[in-house]
Amino acid sequence: MKQVPTDPNVRVSVDDLIGLRRRVEALQLKRGQPSRSAITGAHRSRFRGRGMDYQESRHYQAGDDIRNMDWRITARAGRPHVKLYAEERERPVVTLLDLGPSMFFGTRGAFKSVVAARIAALLGWAAIAKHDRIGALLFNGDHHELQPAGGRRSVMRLIRALAAAGDPAVGLAHGAEPGALSTALTRLRRVARPGSLVFLISDFYSLDEETGRHLGQLRRHSDIVACRVADPLELAPPPAGHYGITDGVRTSVLDTRSPLGRGGYDAYFARHQRAVLDLTSGRGVPLIRFSTDEDPVARLAAGLDLIGRRRPGRLEAVA
Repeated sequence: MKQVPTDPNVRVSVDDLIGLRRRVEALQLKRGQPSRSAITGAHRSRFRGRGMDYQESRHYQAGDDIRNMDWRITARAGRPHVKLYAEERERPVVTLLDLGPSMFFGTRGAFKSVVAARIAALLGWAAIAKHDRIGALLFNGDHHELQPAGGRRSVMRLIRALAAAGDPAVGLAHGAEPGALSTALTRLRRVARPGSLVFLISDFYSLDEETGRHLGQLRRHSDIVACRVADPLELAPPPAGHYGITDGVRTSVLDTRSPLGRGGYDAYFARHQRAVLDLTSGRGVPLIRFSTDEDPVARLAAGLDLIGRRRPGRLEAVA
């Protein structure tokens, strides 16, 4: 029987993610210029890391490398301090990717799950191009941990994991899990060591009251960039009418004809957008917004460039 081709905008495609390697130049900077990119590799970065140039000292925190102890300030202040350096060498780049049920949705462009996988693959290709290591934690009911590693083989390992977890039949088999994002952030500590650059890719519908606390703890030791993926239908209601909707099991009707119904629709998604912004901005985490009908390469490149241009303390919503 002839196999029906899989739509790469619905199900994550290995060939599609491999092909993104040709477009990774959009995320890189010209040689000879100070780096303004979040992905630094052998370039200097505005993010604090474990390179060679001393930047400042701060109070010791659990997980800090004791080799970076600043003994002079420790003796003077009476409290342990460690040195921080401007990064000039490789660092782990880790993607935390949400592939829960709400991500398998899309009305224009591609499913949110596919856009998220493309972002993760782009970050993988960009990381190894700058001689960084790439790791990941994928959660879709189960958790798949990929310890940071370098080279093309590490990106192919990531792409295979994305294709397996990005199958709608797998993602939709698990019901929505309240607090799934908090659980993933807790587990991420086993993958993202202090000094890592972490990209959190999600639609953020699985956040709960504990998410902010876990994100804040991770933020103490790692740099984090949040990437929120949304469908245009989540940003504005469709034209007035009756629409059949389904979660793959149940069916219902969305009525957008009445002013009351449209008002409730707008209010729900406005609250969610506000919750995501409060979660990130309240902890100094830059937020890049992606829509399923936009080119993720251009959006990611613009967001990383804006992050590199921002002054410390001004890292909230960048794109």
